[in-house]
Amino acid sequence: MQRTVLEEVRPIADGVVSLVLRGADGPLASWEPGAHIDLALPNWLTRQYSLCGDPADRDSYRVAVRHDRLSRGGSEYVHLFLRAGRTLDVSLPRNNFPLKPAPDYLFIAGGIGITPILPMFNASPSATLVYVGRSTATMPFATELVANHKNRVRLYPTEEHGKPDFTALADELDPHTLVYCCGPAPMLEAAEAAFPAQRLHLERFRPVAKEFAPNQPFEVHCARSGREIQVGAEESMLDALNHAGLRVPSGCREGVCGSCEITVVDGEPEHRDDIGAPPGSMYCCVSRARSARLVIDC
Repeated sequence: MQRTVLEEVRPIADGVVSLVLRGADGPLASWEPGAHIDLALPNWLTRQYSLCGDPADRDSYRVAVRHDRLSRGGSEYVHLFLRAGRTLDVSLPRNNFPLKPAPDYLFIAGGIGITPILPMFNASPSATLVYVGRSTATMPFATELVANHKNRVRLYPTEEHGKPDFTALADELDPHTLVYCCGPAPMLEAAEAAFPAQRLHLERFRPVAKEFAPNQPFEVHCARSGREIQVGAEESMLDALNHAGLRVPSGCREGVCGSCEITVVDGEPEHRDDIGAPPGSMYCCVSRARSARLVIDC
């Protein structure tokens, strides 16, 4: 973890605040567009936020937080109680949404989905950004984007102009252009229907509903500690490990953030995450075992 001091809490759109976190012990870890951090809040919750500042700035991180009316305690605490001057721990940046090399890009953002897209767009001098929101007042960084990039930004406040036609956008694209999209689930579904899968890259804030076979109990052998942990059918592997005193970091507990990654030495995991675990690893908050036993590096 890295220790930071909350330097600024500033409203930047209706229901959205920007947080600037300055390194308390010197330069912060480097990051690339698309990365996010885990922010440990004073109310004992940990939440993930995309970095939306300047990757060249090693002195501070910037994130933006929308007040979710169905908040589970994270965004509500940030908006109602978090104040400048607090010391906050943040994780090293992780990037499950990296910007791959391409001749050009089309970026599509919906609402708070602008946060991972913003540094990508700023780093891509010829790219186009399609930015959708209910109204310009609810769209963070909209004024900044139009002022800095003018004709490369297309704003779609849907209350005034309706939604963009993704099929028409797909027809206009050069065949080598990559599409990066982040926003609410209906927008991502529309993007998947319109753009070729091999050129489309998505980041989701919530997992896609999937169906799996009924949970079965399995055994976990921890190679370093020598512990044998039983995972019941009604509990997650993450909870079983934590209850046994083997603390595994966790954040979303939905398979979308990557904070609970563990190395698998032997056995066959059943991957249930939404971001694609690297070879030889799994995200134990949602994933389970196909084999009766897993050996992990723990």
